[in-house]
Amino acid sequence: MKKIIFAAALTVSSASVCHAEEPSAIVEIGGASETSLKGGTGFGPSFSVEATPIEDVLELEGGISPLFSHGQTEWDADFLFKRPWTLSDRVEFMAGVGPSWSHTLNGGKTADTAGAEAALDFMFWPWPDRKFGWYMEPSYGINFGHDHEQSLSMSVGLLIPVP
Repeated sequence: MKKIIFAAALTVSSASVCHAEEPSAIVEIGGASETSLKGGTGFGPSFSVEATPIEDVLELEGGISPLFSHGQTEWDADFLFKRPWTLSDRVEFMAGVGPSWSHTLNGGKTADTAGAEAALDFMFWPWPDRKFGWYMEPSYGINFGHDHEQSLSMSVGLLIPVP
C-alpha cells in the first residue's frame, strides 16, 4: 500500500512543472476488466491520476483497480510512463509502459507479485472547454511471479481535469 501512495504522490507532485495551459492533473474514474490468458476474468472499479511533467513528451500515470472474480480479489496498481500525441482538438492518444504490482486474496491466502504493463490510452474531449471527457485504455500485463501470468485489460471511464 505504501508503494501505491508513493506513486500517487509522485504523480501529483510532478504536475507542478506542467505548462500553464495544461491542468495540473487529470483524474480517471471508471471500470476495468482483466482477462488472464490462462483463463479467468475479473471486473471492478478503476482510479488513476495522470500528470504532464514535460508537455508533448511525457505523461506519468499512477492507478489502482480492485478486480473481483470467483472467490478471488486482486488489487492491481501501476505506474506508467506515457508518450502523448494530440490527434485533434478533441482526441488525444498515449502509449506507455511501466511497472505494476498485484496483491491477490484467494481462499484466505495472499500473494504479491511485481510485473510490467504496456498500455494504449485514448482520451476524448467532447466539449471545447475540456471540463470533462472520457477515456478508453486497453493494456497488456505480465507478472514476474512463478507462473508469469499474462493478461489483457480494458479500462473505460470519465476524465476530470484538476486545475
